[in-house]
Parts: sequence; C-alpha cells; structure tokens
Amino acid sequence: MQTTVSSPTELDTPATPGDIDAAVERLSAVRSMIGRVIFGQQEVIDQSLVTILAGGHVLLVGLPGLAKTRLVETLGTVLGLDERRVQCTPDLMPADILGSEVLEETETGRRSFRFLPGPVFCQLLMADEINRASPRTQSALLQAMQEQHVTVAGTRHDMPKPFHVLATQNPIEQEGTYPLPEAQLDRFLMQIDVPYPDLENERKIVFDTTGTEESKPKPTLTSDELISAQRLVRRLPVGESVVAAILNLVRSARPGPETGELGKLISWGPSPRASQALMLAARARALIDGRLAPSIDDVLDMAEPVLKHRMALTFAARADGESVEAVIGKLKTRIG
Repeated sequence: MQTTVSSPTELDTPATPGDIDAAVERLSAVRSMIGRVIFGQQEVIDQSLVTILAGGHVLLVGLPGLAKTRLVETLGTVLGLDERRVQCTPDLMPADILGSEVLEETETGRRSFRFLPGPVFCQLLMADEINRASPRTQSALLQAMQEQHVTVAGTRHDMPKPFHVLATQNPIEQEGTYPLPEAQLDRFLMQIDVPYPDLENERKIVFDTTGTEESKPKPTLTSDELISAQRLVRRLPVGESVVAAILNLVRSARPGPETGELGKLISWGPSPRASQALMLAARARALIDGRLAPSIDDVLDMAEPVLKHRMALTFAARADGESVEAVIGKLKTRIG
C-alpha cells in the first residue's frame, strides 16, 4: 500500500524572525498613524489592535466624547478595511443590519427574489451604541460574529474576509437600552474600557480639533497584509508554562473548588472560549512587541479585558463592594 504524506500548511510552520520583523515594522507604522489622530489612548489602541490581530471583535465601553467612534473609523482607514457604521436605536430591525430579499419582476413577467445585502457585509462593522438596539436586533449579529456567515430566508451568505465588529456602549445611560445578554458578550474577544485622557493629551485634542486643519488618518496596511498578520499570530509558538497560566487563570475565574475562597464571590465564570481568546490575545500582544513567543506577562496583561465581561459576581459580593476587576486582580496574583 502506498503511503502519501501531506505537505504542511502555513499554520503548521513556526514563525521565523524574518516574518516577525516584517510584521512588527508594518504594525509599528499602523500604531504611529493611529496615534496621530487618537491622543492619550495608547492602551486602548493597542488592545484594539490585539483583538483585530487575534481575529476577534471589540466592545468599547466609555462615556460620550471619548473618541470611541473616531477610533473605529481610524482603524478602518489605517488597516485598509471596508468600514460601515450602524447607529443602533430601539426601532432598528434585523433586516436593517443583515439585509432582506425583494421581489423583482422581469419584462417577461417572471418574478424572483433577490437578496439585498445589509451593512453587515463589510470588513469592519461599527455598531454604535449597541445596547440601544432591541434584543431581537442584537441577536442578528450573533451568527455573523461567530460563524462568519448569516442565514436569510434559508440561504447562507458568507461574510467578507476579514470580518470584525467593533461595538460601542455608553455605561451611564439606562433609559431606552437593552443590556447585552451573556451569549452576546461572549462573542466579543475583549471589552475595552475607554478612560478620560490626561491633561497633556487633552491639550493636544483641543488644539488639533479646533484649528483650520485636523489630522486625518491615511491607509497604512491592506486587508491582505492584515490577514497575513492574523495568520502569523496563530503560528507563534506558546510555551507550556504560558498554556498552564492561561488554563489556571480561566478555570480559577469560575465558581468551584479550584477557585477556593474567591469562588464564593463568583456567580458564573468564563467558558473555554475565554481560554481561546486569552491564548490568541497573548500571541498578538507578543507580535506587536516584536517577540517570537508570548510570555506569562502577556497573559496577565490581557486577562482583565478578556475575562471581565465573561463573569459575574454574586449579589452578596456586590453588596460587600467587590468588583469583577478586583477579583480578577486577586486571581492574577496567584499566577504572577
């Protein structure tokens, strides 16, 4: 019997220093270009880039006026992606996002349905104030975000490559909003909190945006180059100690005997999807820094934005003043 040996795929081949150097040079140019437009949000920028390099989706949570929308638009331009925006409102319908079928009649009188694609068929979809959309409309994004396709009238329609959803959310307004269900939150690789800028960067914002000319982003990467970088992330080797840190951290964020006393504070915790997200985020962060492999420090740095929207505390813990961020901090001390 003749035995055939299949050739290794690209993802089976470990990343080389040359691959890393070329990607780091391009990513450095991307970070520099975004920094010319977005001031004082370097950590937010880096975490957003990490999520996109990992092939995931981002939930940006912050008060109005903190450049969430501007960040998404800038990312679309700099990364060379086809970007579209959906302003979520309570009366927004699923068909307004996915598209719908329309009945057409030819000159001969023959009728047929034709699918008109909605704004979701792009490479970077910005869902502005996603918690203002009704649960029915929010759920329209679930299949697109996870399976990379949607089904309309029984027909499958694939999303373009790459496909990312960057959603924004205002944490203080409660009227006319619908909190995202846990299944929807779990689709986001990271929840990134957008803080206020410091004094010096707010000074830059004031001068840059109120003059006669405002800084504009320029395309720095192409979508094909971004896909190559995303594949490179998955080719980075991961040490056994890093894998153990990821598993220990995620499993300890669930209620049960593995968590110990902290488990009494946790109502429900992250699924294995969080382990996958943390693995990819640690790899992507290492690539941005120009390293050949992720470290435990990468795991610890990415832990909070990956885990905090995937777990909840008990009522008693919240009544005692505990927070998800504080519990994650305590869990990290066990690893680091």
